[in-house]
Amino acid sequence: MEEQLLIFKKVAETKNISLAAKRLHMSQPSISLQIQNLESQYGARFLERTNKGVSLTQAGQVFYEHICQVLEIFQNMQETILTLRDEEHGLVNLGATLTIGEYVLPPILTYLNQLHPDIDFRVKIANTEVISQEVLEKRLHIGLIEGPVYLHKELQIESFWEDELVVVIPYHHPWAKKDNITLAELPNELMIAREVGSGTRKVIELALSERGFDPDNLNITMELGSTHAIKQVVAAGLGMTIISALTVCQECEHQIFKKLTIQESPIKRSLNILTHAQTAQTKNERLIIDLLHNHELLAKVLSIDNLAYV
Repeated sequence: MEEQLLIFKKVAETKNISLAAKRLHMSQPSISLQIQNLESQYGARFLERTNKGVSLTQAGQVFYEHICQVLEIFQNMQETILTLRDEEHGLVNLGATLTIGEYVLPPILTYLNQLHPDIDFRVKIANTEVISQEVLEKRLHIGLIEGPVYLHKELQIESFWEDELVVVIPYHHPWAKKDNITLAELPNELMIAREVGSGTRKVIELALSERGFDPDNLNITMELGSTHAIKQVVAAGLGMTIISALTVCQECEHQIFKKLTIQESPIKRSLNILTHAQTAQTKNERLIIDLLHNHELLAKVLSIDNLAYV
């Protein structure tokens, strides 16, 4: 029954059976049959069919409004049951963007595991858009993101850490005698960058533009999909990069890299917690959020000693 209601809802919202079939990954005849069964069951015609698509009849509009309420009740029931199940089994589902997932989340989970070994963590690593969408659809209860996110009334976003994006070069690079660098000098060196669409890339391009520097003037020779890959290429002497200071703590400590700040104005960004405004966190999820808000403790967890295993 629920499947039929979901099909009807999709048809009503797309106003096109073919489009609804495509989005539901079903055949058009199957969609039409389900609609016919519903109309037969209730003895009313719900859709007016035209060459341009379909539109709701008066009865169809009434049916649509009610099934939206019914499906919302179903969804809330499922979420409540899943939340109870996860809490009972000590399971926490969370998502993180790539930089956070590689360099921030591991020491946090290690610390929490030492204190609460009964909690199991299931982590999804993806870009900002994917994590945001999964939090919005309530498949994840917590998202940790570094990129700008489209504001939505059902998404709640709050900062938990201020990260600085720095110019990173090999320790024996000619620039290594400096502590900062001007924007005008950046095009003079080959640059290794994150791929277009990554949160880090977006923040860098926006920050440079705000400082009057056209990102297109950067001499980008490689675009790579992970910070780890970028670090390897930079360490090999193939160029410089602009990445999170958090990701190069160990290498700077061991004099593999030298990090430089932008002289005109340091580039900083917020690392954020993303949650659904209508979803209550479990006790175990609150443990993570409370730790992220405890800046003094978080600083210790993210210290060089704790990052040494990454």
